[in-house]
Amino acid sequence: MDSGYQDIAVEHYSSIGGVSAQGPEATWVVRKHKIEYLLPAFAGEEIEVRAWVENIRRVRSLRKYEFLRKSDGRTLVRGETDWVFVDL
Repeated sequence: MDSGYQDIAVEHYSSIGGVSAQGPEATWVVRKHKIEYLLPAFAGEEIEVRAWVENIRRVRSLRKYEFLRKSDGRTLVRGETDWVFVDL
């Protein structure tokens, strides 16, 4: 599930124009992940993923995530990723 966090963050960042604005000489890299698995998911279940930027500082950004089971709205996973902006 870790790669899902990164995919969601990159997709969101791209959707707001971040990738084109940063240019080819810099990028965001993961500094730390925190994942809390609360409940299992089962084959065939629809899962909703919510992602948001909790805070952004000069060269760091904290993004948070929730994975919810659509049938009952229960939270399956909570996570956060601390991103750092680096000059390539």
